[in-house]
Amino acid sequence: MTDTAVLMLDYQVALCEDGPHCRLPALAAQITERGVLERAGRVLAGARSTSTPVVHVRLAFDPSYELRTNRSARFDTYVNERAMLVGSPEAAFVASLAPLESEPIISKGAVNAFVGTPLLEMLATRGLHRLVLLGVATNLVVEATARHATDLGFQVTVLEDCCASFQPELHTFAIERIFPLFSTVLSSEDFLAQLEGAG
Repeated sequence: MTDTAVLMLDYQVALCEDGPHCRLPALAAQITERGVLERAGRVLAGARSTSTPVVHVRLAFDPSYELRTNRSARFDTYVNERAMLVGSPEAAFVASLAPLESEPIISKGAVNAFVGTPLLEMLATRGLHRLVLLGVATNLVVEATARHATDLGFQVTVLEDCCASFQPELHTFAIERIFPLFSTVLSSEDFLAQLEGAG
């Protein structure tokens, strides 16, 4: 799949793992219950084994917080708490999905992976026209990025079982009612079968 990129969205310690750095326990619980990290790990391994480009996207701020584009009250909490700084333990990618040195990392200061980042330019210069999205939360970064990507002309696929939200019904609504309007929804197994077939 030479024109395809796999976007790993916000698989970070503060969002995905229960523990001292967890900021969203309800989301972390759903991620664990759904086995999201394990499936995402298989997709990541499959992409690497077939030389499919992988891009890791994270919510992470510079110390000034001035590079954030989202100025909502919800994002003000990151500033007030000095949270999700680049290099902090909470902003780190979960260990099982950590990027390789050869895999680019996009840091964003908004929900959408394209806003305020070089993602579009990077994809365009590599001639990548198809995007496979997986990440958390389903109805935030995955949905915002999928909508934007579709409007930019990308062919978008969302891997349902590699996503989760704060509540099961939020995930289900996005997968069943929103994503089919502008993307293809697949399971991780179906996508991995496609990768093998393309190889």
